[in-house]
Formats: sequence, C-alpha cells, structure tokens
Amino acid sequence: MNRYPLWKYILVGLALLFGLIYTLPNFFGESPAVQVSSAKATLKIDTSTRERVASTLQAAGIANSGIFLDSNGVKVRLLSNDTQLQAKDALEKQFNPDSSNPQYVIALNLLSSSPQWLTRLHALPMYLGLDLRGGVHFLLQVDMPGALTKRLDSIGADLRTLLRDKNVRHAGIDRQGERIVIRFRDQEKRNQGRLTLEENQPDLLLLDQGEDSDLKLVASLRPEAIKRLQDFALKQ
Repeated sequence: MNRYPLWKYILVGLALLFGLIYTLPNFFGESPAVQVSSAKATLKIDTSTRERVASTLQAAGIANSGIFLDSNGVKVRLLSNDTQLQAKDALEKQFNPDSSNPQYVIALNLLSSSPQWLTRLHALPMYLGLDLRGGVHFLLQVDMPGALTKRLDSIGADLRTLLRDKNVRHAGIDRQGERIVIRFRDQEKRNQGRLTLEENQPDLLLLDQGEDSDLKLVASLRPEAIKRLQDFALKQ
C-alpha cells in the first residue's frame, strides 16, 4: 500500500480548493450593464460622473442593482436587457446632447454576477468571445468611433510630448477625423519628425503632404492597431 506524507495531501486539497473558488464565477453568469467612459483624453471620469449617471437613471425611473466606478469608467448593472437599452438611451441623451461631437462613450456591457467577495479575490469569469456568445448584436453596440477618437486624442498628446522631448520643432498638431496632422516649416524638421515617430510609434502609418513652408506629416492608425483597439473595447 502506497503512503504519502501528510503535506502532499494538504497540498492537493489546497489546489482543489483554489481551483473550485476561481471556477465559481463561471456559474453565476452575467448581468446586462451599461458603461460610461470618456471619448476624449482630456475628459476625466470621476465620482461626479458616477453621481451624474445615478441622477440621470433616477430621473428616468430606471432601476439598477449597482453603479461602480473603476479605471475603465462608470459601470451600471441593470435588471434586464430591456432596462439596459432604456438606460443607454437615457444616458446618451444626457451625456451627449450633440450627437455629432460625443463627449462620452455610452456602450452596452456585461458584468459578472459573482458575489463581491469573489471579485475582491480577483476571481473573474472566463471571457467568452462573440463566437461563444452567439450574438453579433453585441459587436454592433460597441462605439468604435468613440473609442477611436479617444485613442487618437491620446496619441496626439503623446506625440506633442515625444517631439518636445526629442527637440523636434513643429508648427502644430491637430486631430482631423481619424488622422493626426503634424505641421512643419521645413523639410529637415519633417524628416526628423518622421524618423522619431517611426522609431517610437510603430502603430502609425505616416504620409507626407503639403509643400513649401506648409509641410505636413499625416498619421493614422494601422489596421492591426485598430483591430487591437476593437478587441480591447469588446472586453470592457
């Protein structure tokens, strides 16, 4: 008869216990939710945003089971798919009165229904892709224009810092739609700017435009970078 030391039985038992704990979130399922995040790099999400979300839903008479603030924005757990859509519409009207220039991204989401003590242990459910969820509509609800705008604003701010640190003079950086336009007064500076960006911003496609003293370097995100952004947005 084989006999093993007691510590080995204890080790196996602990492994099974931890495995069970971190598997539990997958059995609790998910709840419909709405997420509010910033569409611009300069716009911060804080407790005042959370309070504004709460007051908007209260005024619309939409019940919820929790409003949470984290690094990705404000998330609202709803009671059903119907109230999820109603909440999205109410928040969209309140936070983005000018639909042509949205300040916030209001997106449908799913939140784990696990108890808080499991969440505090970082026991999270397994992420299911669209193929396993069986719903293409979830993809359509992700506000990719808003996410892309936010990402480009962030890149624009990074480029200003980068060119300043590398002592590359330019005549201005602006976002124009889905492109970032950097202006230079001479060819030498534009060449320096291009070299700096190629070395430090591999996600950008660069195109030379303009002539004489109005030289431009037009930057846009590569398709693979946009795909990564979309995948990230779907996981939020």
